[in-house]
Amino acid sequence: MAALLLSPTLLVLGLVVGYPLLAAVRESLYRSGDQLDADGFLQTGDRFVGLDNYADALGSRFWTAFGNTSFFTFTTVAIEVVIGTAMALVMHRVVRGRGLVRASILVPWAIPTAVSGLLWRWIFQSDGVANQVLATELLWTSDGWAAKVAVIIADTWKTAPFVGLLVLAGLQLIPNEVNEAARLDGASVWQRLWRVTLPLVKPALLVAVLFRLLDALRMFDLPFVLVGPQKGSVETLSMLAWSEANQVRYGPAAAYSVVLFLYVVVIAFVFVKLLGADLLGDKKKGAST
Repeated sequence: MAALLLSPTLLVLGLVVGYPLLAAVRESLYRSGDQLDADGFLQTGDRFVGLDNYADALGSRFWTAFGNTSFFTFTTVAIEVVIGTAMALVMHRVVRGRGLVRASILVPWAIPTAVSGLLWRWIFQSDGVANQVLATELLWTSDGWAAKVAVIIADTWKTAPFVGLLVLAGLQLIPNEVNEAARLDGASVWQRLWRVTLPLVKPALLVAVLFRLLDALRMFDLPFVLVGPQKGSVETLSMLAWSEANQVRYGPAAAYSVVLFLYVVVIAFVFVKLLGADLLGDKKKGAST
């Protein structure tokens, strides 16, 4: 009965996730185009090259994109966790105008990423609001460190409310009696936050961090729209795969995609093992007792 009930979901996952993944792995082992063989004859169509696409892909451009992807992921997620948790605490504590406050905080997350990228591109123009406020003439959307800062600011502005929304859901599950008991025992505001609120909201916070890690590792549209393609300072692995596919080099593009997929799997596995193991263990222990 369990297999029968799960079969529609497994079928959909196989068609939507499994088949494209296997097709990408197969494509990464082939190379298309015209080439002369050892006898001097012209070969056309797809040729099996094994792991040559992966070997050729591991060049300087790959490591630059890999470094950018890792830097954007861990930097933005760390900032978003702090700001998102603060947003959740504000939304949870506010009494008057609670609906208006929550709606206004969630507006950036509701804006499509491409639109958000265009909005921040106008802000970071040479004569934009950012330079006027800072009284400077930085080229935010050029290829340099300023472009990295622009991407981090834009991504934090857009996705910190998402973290706040998930943390707020965890905060609403905490009984008021717990904080009231800690207050009566003489705990200060910071002690209640670190010793009561954050440990109890940990499951929701872990889910938010995991979702953001997986999403940030696949970052593409925001730096693509905000800064532009083929900019070494902000080029990510997704943008690199798109660049190869845009030049009809589907084998190397598939190789980059497979490497990115493996990177995402490793990060998710390590995250769950290191930060989620105690949580899962507590659940199992509670269920057994």
